Amino acid sequence: MLGKQAHAARSIGVQDASIKRWVTGQADPSRTNLIRIAEAAGVNIAWLATGEGPKFKDGTAPVQTVGQKESTPAKDVLGNPVDIEEFVFIPRYDVKAAAGHGYPNHDHPAVLRMAFRRYWVENYLRANPADLSVIAVKGDSMEGVLNDGDNILVNHAQNRPGTGLYVVRIGEDLIVKRIQTMPGGKLLITSANEAYAPFEIDLTDGTADVQIIGRVVWFGRQI
Repeated sequence: MLGKQAHAARSIGVQDASIKRWVTGQADPSRTNLIRIAEAAGVNIAWLATGEGPKFKDGTAPVQTVGQKESTPAKDVLGNPVDIEEFVFIPRYDVKAAAGHGYPNHDHPAVLRMAFRRYWVENYLRANPADLSVIAVKGDSMEGVLNDGDNILVNHAQNRPGTGLYVVRIGEDLIVKRIQTMPGGKLLITSANEAYAPFEIDLTDGTADVQIIGRVVWFGRQI
């Protein structure tokens, strides 16, 4: 089964509070989340929903695969034990948001995961870990703020026009810029590098192929 509530929440991509409400009977999971719980726990969805029928898909409890190694406790580089439940693992995608004139991107699977402390994500960023992803910066238009090669943490839940650093899709290009909402439904997009002129996008224009992907809430840089 899924084990601790924090582990269960991470497995199905919801907040710990949602798991607690389901367990205590304060709320019921949606059909989509019910399917996710069944798949993550390896049980029949009918049994999970009603308590009737076989618990496991083959009618028996799952067994360890022959030759499969038992999981070992996580440790830091000094050999000290680490509580893995204290961390969330955010997908890092092999795509780039251009700090320049736009970098073409298409759908890519996550190439790795980056660990962030759960307390920091939930209490300082006030974000749902399931809404976050990490991508890279390409170009020099945001030099001094975001440099070429920086990793940026993007909150996809903050995808409405605002003021700050955002990843924006224009056509098939991704850019990372400082944006500001303007009167008349316009969006002012500026760079940190003065060599790049600011420009406006009219969000009321139905032909504009523009999407705010999310707000940049953290960056990491190699010195």
